[in-house]
Amino acid sequence: MRKSKMRQFEQSLIANMWTFKDYKKNLLNLAISVFKWNNLPASCDERFIELMLCVNGSICFFKDDVSEQILSLKCSFGGGFDVYRNPTLRFVYADNGYTNKCTIDDSVICYNDLLRTNLIGFIENYAYKLYEVDRIIMTNLKAQKTPVLVKCSENERLTLLNLYKEYDGNQPFIFADKDFNMNSLECLKTDAPFVVDKLFKYKTDLYNEALTFLGIQNIQVQKKERLVRDEVHQMNAGSIASRFSRLKARKEACEKINAMFDTDISVEFTDYDKQNEISDEIQNTGGDSIE
Repeated sequence: MRKSKMRQFEQSLIANMWTFKDYKKNLLNLAISVFKWNNLPASCDERFIELMLCVNGSICFFKDDVSEQILSLKCSFGGGFDVYRNPTLRFVYADNGYTNKCTIDDSVICYNDLLRTNLIGFIENYAYKLYEVDRIIMTNLKAQKTPVLVKCSENERLTLLNLYKEYDGNQPFIFADKDFNMNSLECLKTDAPFVVDKLFKYKTDLYNEALTFLGIQNIQVQKKERLVRDEVHQMNAGSIASRFSRLKARKEACEKINAMFDTDISVEFTDYDKQNEISDEIQNTGGDSIE
């Protein structure tokens, strides 16, 4: 019995861990997909740039002395700061063992946002919240089985099991022995309220909240009424505002990179064109509502 309980506990822990990891992976995938880099040198990897910005909060652009190619790699700081708290010495490195030392005069640091922070704390926070709701939903669903606890003597147990088999077999009549003592039975029925629908709506709201923070538009409507254009714009205002800090940090880095290395790199939010299409669609339907 003890081993069985331990096994169930371990299985529950594994399910919890994988649920959390799935949400973390999902949110991180979205986070590294929201910006589009244009005219990057072939020696720079867009996916790696965004991954490092989201995970580490910064990445360093510099020209390699040997290959004379522009690279974008992880970095650590040393050697103090200038008056605006920009690190003057940057140590760049890669997982294959590559290292190099750069300065403020021959490299540019791109930050994830204007506060120069990463997104891992935010992603893990929302992944944990979503995982918690997910597990509560599963617990509530299992509780709908409403098991009945029956207190009886060992002698009555076999009789009750046989009676239950008839009940489970949808028998219209169940016959008991005339000596069967109904007063000796004690039953406890664990009726649990069904709240999955409310929990699912809360989970949807949490997920949309995370998307808004990442700057991803989301129009989640739990009812079938039509949305007027002003409502759609109001819903999207938060997600658009959330892009500013991260987008501005990247644009400022692009300007410095272009000035230092004579490139034409730019960055934009991935769904910019899609946003225009949504606005056009609303206007083309009369400007009043969308289905």
